[in-house]
Amino acid sequence: MIDYLIDPAHWTGSDAIGVLIVQHLVYTGIALLVAALIGVPIGLYVGHTGKGTFLIAGVANALRALPTLGLVILLVLIIAPVFASELAFVVPSLIVLVLLAVPPIMTNTYAGIRAVDASAVDAAVGMGYRPLKVLFSVQVPCALPLILSGFRGATLQVISTATIAAYVSLGGLGRLIIDGRAQNDYDQMMVGAVLVALLALLVDLGIGIIGRFAVSPGLTRRRIRSATRPTTPSPASSALVAP
Repeated sequence: MIDYLIDPAHWTGSDAIGVLIVQHLVYTGIALLVAALIGVPIGLYVGHTGKGTFLIAGVANALRALPTLGLVILLVLIIAPVFASELAFVVPSLIVLVLLAVPPIMTNTYAGIRAVDASAVDAAVGMGYRPLKVLFSVQVPCALPLILSGFRGATLQVISTATIAAYVSLGGLGRLIIDGRAQNDYDQMMVGAVLVALLALLVDLGIGIIGRFAVSPGLTRRRIRSATRPTTPSPASSALVAP
């Protein structure tokens, strides 16, 4: 595997490892963006109004039960006659990845909004905040840790599942796994699997760092720990209180 990675021939050309990583990230980014545009508004609406709670649970469970590989092949067979270009394979792959990412984003957004302390919402209403201002000024900031947790879960699932794009002749790190299996090149397959895992870990770490700065310290234990940390009195202060 190390020999495969350090071979310069695998880092040049249209199938270079760097190109495959970029393609993998592009598929992931597009799928997460579309899933966020679908899942976040639904989660915010249901969490804020309390309407359609049963629908979120049913839709989320149904989407999680979909067989990704079988659905990709089915969508390719349906969409291929419509498109004469590579879109015949890109669109089905992105649809499947979006369907995979919507449940964790939608359910965590809903759960985060519903978990906000009711007294904070009542205080905002008592101050004259309108419903939308209550949602975006109080509920969303308080729910941000859970919302980001949903994004982290969705990101890990999409990065690991985006390898299916290679099954329908697209790029991404799945290309190493599919081509390696076809050629019985287990070093290539291992490189693909390891790179997918490392990419998922690095992106997850990045989201965690963003969340550390985006989430208010009042919602974490950082401020609590710093406030309760015992302090050692200075010699001057000790002298002042000495009998």
